[in-house]
Formats: sequence, C-alpha cells, structure tokens
Amino acid sequence: MRIGVDASRTTARWRTGTEGYSLHLIRELLCLGTKHRLRLYFNQAPPPGLFAAGAEMRIMPFPRLWTHARLSWEMALRPPDLLFVPSHVLPVVHPQRSVSTVHDLGFLYYPESHTAFQNAYLRWSTRYNGRSAACVVADSQATRQDLVRHYQIDATKITVIYPGRDESIAQVTDPDILADLRARLGLAERYLLHVGTLHARKNLVRLVEAFAGALPDLLPGTQLVLAGRKGWLHDDIMARVRQLGLEDRVIFPGYVPSADLPALLSGAIAFVFPSLYEGFGFPVIEAMACGVPVVCSGTSSLPEVAGEAALFVDPLDTAALSQAIRRVASEEPLRRSLVERGWQQAGRFSWRRCARQVLDLLEEVGREAV
Repeated sequence: MRIGVDASRTTARWRTGTEGYSLHLIRELLCLGTKHRLRLYFNQAPPPGLFAAGAEMRIMPFPRLWTHARLSWEMALRPPDLLFVPSHVLPVVHPQRSVSTVHDLGFLYYPESHTAFQNAYLRWSTRYNGRSAACVVADSQATRQDLVRHYQIDATKITVIYPGRDESIAQVTDPDILADLRARLGLAERYLLHVGTLHARKNLVRLVEAFAGALPDLLPGTQLVLAGRKGWLHDDIMARVRQLGLEDRVIFPGYVPSADLPALLSGAIAFVFPSLYEGFGFPVIEAMACGVPVVCSGTSSLPEVAGEAALFVDPLDTAALSQAIRRVASEEPLRRSLVERGWQQAGRFSWRRCARQVLDLLEEVGREAV
C-alpha cells in the first residue's frame, strides 16, 4: 500500500503532546522498514533531519484552511491507498480507508478552557473524525469511552493504542548540569514542578493555592515551578499568585526546550500534575522516567498512565492536593516507593510498540473491502 500520513503538526514551533505524538510515531513508522510506502504531507518544509533521509515528502504550502482545502485537493488528485491523520482532523476529501487518532475530549468537560470558536471547532471535528474514519485510534480507554458515550461512535471501530515515551528524556544526575539549568532559569535548589501549557484545564490556580497551604511545612526556599507557554485564561493563574503574595515562590520560566526538559524534571523534588482532564498525560511518564515522585489527578486517563506509581488526588480538592504535596516532599519511604514504581511504569510505554500496533491496524484497514 501507499500510506499517506498528515505530518503537518510535526513542524510546530511549540511542540506539545499531540505534536510530539505525531513526530515520534511517524519516525518509528519510518524505522520499521515496512513493505508499504509512506508519503508524508506537510504545510511547510520540515527542518533538516526531522525525519530519516529518503522519506517521501509532499510539501504543500497554503495560506489557510490547509487541511480542508489543500490536503483535500491532494487527496482528490493523488489519493493514497490509505490516509492516516495522527494529530488533527481528516480532510473533507479523503480515501474511504482513512484512520485518525482522537487524543481527548476534555473540551466537553471543561469548555471554559477554550474560546467559543475553539469549542465549536473541536466539537465538530471530533464528531467528524469519529464518524468519517474507517477506524479511530484512541490514546486511552478513557478517550474510547468518551467517544462512545458522547458521540455514539461504534465501539468496535475504536482501537486503544497507548503512545510511547520520548526515551531521550531520562534522568540527569550530573550536579553541574542541574546547577547550570537552575542558574539559567532562576530556580531554587528545591522546587516542585509542573510542565504543560498554562491554561484553565491544567487546574493551576488550585495548584498555586495548594502550594500556598503547604508552604509552612516545606523547607525554606522551596519553589513551585510552572513551566510552559501561556495559554487560554493564563492571567487567572498570574493574578492568584499576586493575590497570595507568592511572586518570589512561584516561577514561570516559559516554554522549556526539549534539550533542557530532562534536567528540569530530574532536579525537581516532585512532579505535581492536578489536571482536570487528560487524554493521556505525557509529562507524567516523562517525570517517572527521570526518577521523580509524581502527584497527579485520579481522573480521566491518568490512572491508566500512572498505574500504581503515583500519589493520586481529587483535582477539585485543594486541601487534599496540599496534603499530598506535604507528603511527597517530606516522607522519604513514600518518595522512594513512588520513584521505584515510576521507573517500572515508564518502561511500559514505547514508541516502537505503538508504531507496530498502529501499522498492524493500518494493514488491517487496508485489507478491508471498500
């Protein structure tokens, strides 16, 4: 088969979970040495070395509506045998054999985390993806159940394939590297860490309040570091920090490049992730891979991702989150247990395994009669 793959999200300047999913999965699909031919579609030229030399690429710049106008036109003129869209929505013109990944339906639970336009588009595109694709890949059982419950997608056409983890994100133990990072970002020697876009769904106002409640029991100078680019309603987070007088204790280093992420994670005394909803939750397994104890929400997909390797909390209970922060910062036996279980849990996620399962699914769809 000739398998077309929408690779447009891999060139994003600010790469978050879905863009990283697309990049790592496509790289592994190319590495499998499949008998099938993969053709990658881009809306802008990828940087040199993003993918292996020799990968077939179609670079098709277009000012706007690239997916539904330019990619649809390509599908009409030169359709592949099968189209795979890992991180966006199927174009309106697409082969009957098309597969799309749906990452999460958090917008249904927390619409205030998005603009009105974003909510409307997410509702339409998720319904369209689920009903138009020959098969849907879901990142988790939680996402699969949401697709069935809210959009009445046939459960038999949804396959759960867990993403992998970026194996370049591993524990950094060199004290000079850790000290250099702290100096560049202005961090204290002891800090709690959250990584992710600063928007309402990440529940960061409650995290700031929980940190404030735990401060009397934390060692002097302990900081809360909220790393990530600014998102929708981020001003509410900044305002709460000012109201609580925590400007020198809550640090906003902005988006942290992937080269610095392992050291940032490794240097934290704990990783705290009280997100209201996640389709998967990459930062949780990345923190575990760096030997950091994790506190996270016990909702949506996070129990699937974290297994028995995290301290779970109700993300709506600020007092419980504050107590969890105190425990993970001070109880050494608990910390050691979480770290040890975290190593094992992180090892369960592999991009090679994910790519193999995705390719098996694409081959199955390709064998089905149109």
